[in-house]
Amino acid sequence: MLGDRYRHHYFAIQHEISLFDGILPMLADLKARGLLLTVATGKSRRGLDEALATAALAGIFDGSRTADQTAGKPDPLMLHELMAEFDVPAERTLMIGDTTHDLQMALNAGCASVGVSYGAHEPDTFAALSPLFVAHDVAQLNDWLRLNV
Repeated sequence: MLGDRYRHHYFAIQHEISLFDGILPMLADLKARGLLLTVATGKSRRGLDEALATAALAGIFDGSRTADQTAGKPDPLMLHELMAEFDVPAERTLMIGDTTHDLQMALNAGCASVGVSYGAHEPDTFAALSPLFVAHDVAQLNDWLRLNV
């Protein structure tokens, strides 16, 4: 089965995951400012847990939802569940994503979004999904978040 082969190869290189420069300080700054940080991902629970442990991110995020726990993107259920869990309304929720699926999920959930162009999808496809901003590197994202969140 294709899915089984994908998981086999993904978990074989899981330890090689690295973060973009500046991500850890940016997340630490957001946490220090008292913001709730969550993850809504297409990964499985096992995949996310291993990625967070491998990338030294364990404990940074307040909550998460994975594709094997709830409806997948762009269905808004992941965001709706996280907003309900932390009692945060859509108008106070910001989805940061690197795919059109992320930005469409935010739109479907009634949330604002920010796109990052250094991820999976081409940023020229983001405009139709009305992100507040598209960051082309971590420094731009960090600067925008400091000024707007």
